Amino acid sequence: IATIIAASSFLQLFAFLNFAQASPRLSHGPFVGHVTATSASVWARCTEPGEYELVARDLQRGTWHSAVTTATEANDHCVVWRLSDLVPNSEYSYRILSRGNAIADEVAQRLSTAPDVDAPALTRLAFGSCAREDAGSAGVWAQMERDDPDAVVLLGDTPYIDSTDLDHQRTRYRQFAAVPELAHLLKSRSLYATWDDHDFGRNDTAGDLPGKETSRRVFQEYHANPSYGDGNEGIYTRFRRGPVDVFLLDARYFAAVEASPVDRNKRTLLGKHQWQWLRTELKASTAPFKILAAGMIWNGAVRPNKTDHWETYAHERQALLEFIGKERISGVLLVGGDIHRTRVLRHDTTGTIGYPLTELITSPMHDSIIAAANAPHPALVFDAGMPHSYLLITVDARSSPAVLTARFKNSSGEAFHTERLVRSDLRAGR
Repeated sequence: IATIIAASSFLQLFAFLNFAQASPRLSHGPFVGHVTATSASVWARCTEPGEYELVARDLQRGTWHSAVTTATEANDHCVVWRLSDLVPNSEYSYRILSRGNAIADEVAQRLSTAPDVDAPALTRLAFGSCAREDAGSAGVWAQMERDDPDAVVLLGDTPYIDSTDLDHQRTRYRQFAAVPELAHLLKSRSLYATWDDHDFGRNDTAGDLPGKETSRRVFQEYHANPSYGDGNEGIYTRFRRGPVDVFLLDARYFAAVEASPVDRNKRTLLGKHQWQWLRTELKASTAPFKILAAGMIWNGAVRPNKTDHWETYAHERQALLEFIGKERISGVLLVGGDIHRTRVLRHDTTGTIGYPLTELITSPMHDSIIAAANAPHPALVFDAGMPHSYLLITVDARSSPAVLTARFKNSSGEAFHTERLVRSDLRAGR
């Protein structure tokens, strides 16, 4: 009898273990994605096809919200849940269910809705570019978490892929998303991203890169951005958090493949659809500060023989500046990455837009510094070769005028350079 009982118990244990191994679970994530005052998205990758539910609880009011989505092999089992009818400036805990069982239910799983766009608010955004799955980059993710930003904004080369092969693209995004420090950071903070050359497909490449459609497909699978270009091409997007509007530009997909919308005799960087979108959205923005962010830098001071920057498309940059001036758009600043240096430039654009235009460059989060990229430029006000660095932008609109503070920080939390911009000093047509 004892032998029979033991055998039965073994079979039950064996069946339980097999069931546990076969049960759906998350292989990556969850990561918080696009969040507004009344909605939120959460991304994850599941181990198998099926229906998955996310339930969120308002920690102040005790109300519940839920969303259901389906993982398929076609999207590499990546899913995005979208919650609606949330309360502004509120905190929610969330968990993920499969077949009624919780498969992700950690204390760290929190999301905070944004304040109403016109409410006086303090917003923190962490910008970074050029990261690897190494200890140095991990230190940056950990320090970002200590700084507690509302959102993390990746400017490209995150990760390094250097291929447009479908399987390779997916594998590299999985490896990147599996970094423990990054995964923990994004369980409770929004992630937004654009790409640069290495995640687009290859170093210093433009829109003629074969396979770019595959890169775009996988980017969509592994990100929960508000939008992806015009819905068919590109990945440009925009999001607002409190007093700051961020325009994430795509400086790869359309580059050099068609005539520029501002000069038919020259090649474009943004492409006609992105160009029109940017002008329309920028003019419509009511945010005190407007950040134009791209993977590449906005000037031409780079290492010798490198042409992968906005200066190569100076006609389009100049047309953008003239548009900002003509439409009297205040509070604009530029952010870029890519060049493995930290830099600040103050461009003499008072005659064009009414105020000097500040350009902030942050790179790298890994440890590879490029000394030759310390190139002279008449607008340069700061340069440093700082490994494991990132940019923390704080916008305080709780008093008038609103103030933006940009701190370049390392993985030890040291702020090695700070810039302070007052909204009243960035007023067009003064």
